[in-house]
Amino acid sequence: MRGGEKPRIREAIVVEGRYDKNTLSQVVDGVILETSGFGIFRDEERLAILRRLAEERGLLVFTDSDGAGFVIRNYLRGAVDPALVKHAYIPDRPGKEKRKKTPGKEGKLGVEGMPPEVLLEALRRGGATFLDGEERKGPHRPITKTDLYLAGLSGTPEAGENRRVLLRRLELPEHMSANALLEVLNVLYSYEELVSMGILEERR
Repeated sequence: MRGGEKPRIREAIVVEGRYDKNTLSQVVDGVILETSGFGIFRDEERLAILRRLAEERGLLVFTDSDGAGFVIRNYLRGAVDPALVKHAYIPDRPGKEKRKKTPGKEGKLGVEGMPPEVLLEALRRGGATFLDGEERKGPHRPITKTDLYLAGLSGTPEAGENRRVLLRRLELPEHMSANALLEVLNVLYSYEELVSMGILEERR
């Protein structure tokens, strides 16, 4: 890593939970999303976001090496176009994460328990696309709930219909909630792009 910079990954990385996400976000720069464990099985909005991200930039599934991790991995294999999905695997290592009082059911370390160099090697072996410094974008202003409110996309009687119109325009699932819309907009677009498209009002 040059100058302490984290390597940037093109693909959106899918992990099981927030501790995995926190660990990985300290190692790489990129879009990292959680399945909330088996929660992905009944979360159509999250699945719709994953499908769209797969089309836009590719997905890289990075679940734990235990049985539960493979159940989630196999579910995503059937739910997202396999041609758009890569898979990274951590090695089988016995142990428990520091925050846990007892090991997991199978006594294996998960993504959150792996050292940075192991995570990076697993991503490389999984075919992750490492972007060089020239493609690195500078800090950008996040899209906020206030932006959506001012654009009439949340918090008003007409917000639901306004969202449906926008979602059709962006070719996203039309029943997406305001929170899901906010998440996917922050992944797929910059604030400046949405202003230039006339979707958001420019404000300081």
